[in-house]
Amino acid sequence: MTQIRKSTLSDTAKVQVWIIGKSKNKNLPEGISNLVAKLQEKKAGSWDYLKSVDSYSIVIHNTDNDEELRIIGAELVNLVAKEFSEIQIHAKEERALVLAEGIALANYQFLQHFSKPSKNNLSTIFLNEEIGDQLINELNNIIKAVYWARNVVNTPVSHLNATQLADEVVKLGEEAKFSVQVLQKAQIVSLKMGGLLAVNRGSIDPPTFTIAEYKPRKPINKQPLVLVGKGVVYDTGGLSLKPTPGSMDTMKSDMAGAAAVIGAIYLAALQKSNVHMIVLVPATDNRPGMNAYTPGDVITMFNGSTVEVLNTDAEGRMILADALSYADKFDPELVIDAATLTGAAVRAIGTEASIVMGNAKDKYFESLEKSGRIVHERVVRFPFWDDYKKHMLSKIADLKNIGTANAGMISAGKFLETFVNAPYIHMDVAGPTWLDSKENYKGVGGTGSGVRLLYQFVKLHYKK
Repeated sequence: MTQIRKSTLSDTAKVQVWIIGKSKNKNLPEGISNLVAKLQEKKAGSWDYLKSVDSYSIVIHNTDNDEELRIIGAELVNLVAKEFSEIQIHAKEERALVLAEGIALANYQFLQHFSKPSKNNLSTIFLNEEIGDQLINELNNIIKAVYWARNVVNTPVSHLNATQLADEVVKLGEEAKFSVQVLQKAQIVSLKMGGLLAVNRGSIDPPTFTIAEYKPRKPINKQPLVLVGKGVVYDTGGLSLKPTPGSMDTMKSDMAGAAAVIGAIYLAALQKSNVHMIVLVPATDNRPGMNAYTPGDVITMFNGSTVEVLNTDAEGRMILADALSYADKFDPELVIDAATLTGAAVRAIGTEASIVMGNAKDKYFESLEKSGRIVHERVVRFPFWDDYKKHMLSKIADLKNIGTANAGMISAGKFLETFVNAPYIHMDVAGPTWLDSKENYKGVGGTGSGVRLLYQFVKLHYKK
């Protein structure tokens, strides 16, 4: 993992970065004065560099836009990461941290399955000694949590089934000091989690239901925040089989919602947050083998309601429904789920944001939206009128698992709402959690989107 550290910065370092303003730029080396003067005439966010035989002097015209700085960080990685192991950043605290975040996130690589990996040499980002230890520690923990989420999303089902995903959560709990309980198939059967068991019927690998809890000694919230993540470790679509190109071939990413909520509780625990949090992850793969559930089946769910299955590729809502009902036992203040739930969400707003909806009070949505702007993991609130519930009513059961051709992301949310008694926010993260081609510091493949968003929400909404 790329480490951020502080040190006495030296003019002799091989890669040095200065963030400059329009005036009053102190302690700049004489050799870059012409470059500084040239950049000061350009718009904020411009950057350029001088290259010697074995070093780079990089100058960035400061911008108030954090996202521009993160993207510049990714461009710097493209420039120097293969050749050099260290970068020094000369800048004030806030700007240095934002640029370092962009650099560190862009320096992520998923190389586990290459026989001869081409690894970046960059390993350390140095900031000046005036920057606080707590801020540097927090940024390192953010990078660690996002890297973890990216790794599990990028790992194929051949190396990460439901049991192995649960094992990964146990390891995180041991490291960050939060409790983890993993329910195995026999316990899931005894609880009559019909949705999770139905989806799992086509697989030889058993399902798991993971319960992670972080409870500080004196939590600020009287009732816990419950996060629920869709943990479909691979989705073939089941008997409603997906096409392979551009669809099934990326479905190792169908547990990105689980990765987001697990990453968020891991990060909150590392940071010793004062917020009581619980994470629930129902996990399985969805395959057409064995005694796979079929279109036309009627499934009795954990809460006793019945669902007519009309498409086995609408499996995420089946397993989430059981988890959302299970959340009632914790008497939560708020339940948020994160799921790569619908293609409709991607078609509506692309990979640039997640769709959110629900019945929680506006103050929760406002905190989530503001958090999204801070970390640039933006959310777009969709309507959640009761009219959409009729799309999910079955002729032979309480509900059906797909709606009409229209507004599929909303009708899916209304389906899930029927299983939740607490205030509820549904996040469809199908767009930003996976990228087919490289995009700045977000990379390619699993982006880890949702980890920084949910952690920022916890910080912002529950601050004293």
